[in-house]
Amino acid sequence: MSAADTVFINMCRDILENGTSTEGEKVRPKWEDGTPAYTIKQFGVVNRYDLSREFPALTLRRTPIKSCVDELLWIWQKKSNNVNDFGGHIWDAWADEDGSIGKAYGYQMGVKHKYREGMMDQVDRVIYDLKNNPYSRRILTNIYVHQDLSEMNLYPCAYSMTFNVTKPKEGDRLVLNAILNQRSQDILAANAWNVAQYAALVHMMAQCCGMQAGQFVHVIADAHIYDRHIPIIKELIERPAYPAPDFWMNPEITDFYKFTKDDFRLDNYTYGPAVDKIPVAV
Repeated sequence: MSAADTVFINMCRDILENGTSTEGEKVRPKWEDGTPAYTIKQFGVVNRYDLSREFPALTLRRTPIKSCVDELLWIWQKKSNNVNDFGGHIWDAWADEDGSIGKAYGYQMGVKHKYREGMMDQVDRVIYDLKNNPYSRRILTNIYVHQDLSEMNLYPCAYSMTFNVTKPKEGDRLVLNAILNQRSQDILAANAWNVAQYAALVHMMAQCCGMQAGQFVHVIADAHIYDRHIPIIKELIERPAYPAPDFWMNPEITDFYKFTKDDFRLDNYTYGPAVDKIPVAV
C-alpha cells in the first residue's frame, strides 16, 4: 500500500465516522437535477507526504499524472484563465461563451507586481527567491484576491502555496518543502488529483532551482464528501492497494517554462479499476 493510499483511507474514514452533515442547510451547490448537494465534512484536515520517499499517487484507482500536470501548467506556466488553452474539459461549466473563467486562477498568477527587484508575477517571484534568497520565509503565492472575486466565475479552491527551504540531512542539495492551502475540497473528485499535481509542482520547482523535493503538506479547511459520493467512497477505501509507483520527471528540464505534460510518467504503476460517471455538483 502506498503512503498516499494510507492517508486517503484514514481521511475518508475520519470524515465518514466523525464528520458533520450539511443536510437541511442552505447550500450553494446543486446536482444536475436541481437537488441541493449536501455533504459530510471535516474541518481542518492536514495531510503530509514525504516526496523524498515516494510520489503520492493513489493505487486504489489510477491517478492520470499527465492530465494533472496539464491543468497545473495551464495555471502556473501558461497563466491562462481560458479553457481553450487547456486540453481537458473540467472547467467548461464555469467558462463563458469565449472560454474565460474570469479573473481566476491563471489570471492571478500572471498579474505583475512591483517589487524592489523589479516587476514580476507570482510564479517568477517564487523562482527568483528560491534561486537568490532560498531561506526567505516569504516565498508564497496567493490567488484569492478579494478585489477580483466579483469577476471570477469560480472562487479559487486551492489558493495558496508556501515554499520553505531546509538543509539536507545528507548530501549537498537544499530541500524544498511546500504547503498547499485549500479552502474547500470534493474528496472523491479532486483529492488525488490535487495532491498529485502539486506534488509534481514541488518536484518541478526543486529541479529548476537545484534542490531536492522534501515535505509536501496539504491543508484543507473544508474536506467534504458529497451525499451521492458516500457509497462510492465506501467501496473505494475497501479495495486492495498496491505499492507506490515510480515517479519519472524529465531530468533534462531546468527551466520551469520548458516543462510539458509529456515530461512526466508514473512507472511500475499498479492500480484498481476506474470510478466512472462521478456525479459533479455545480
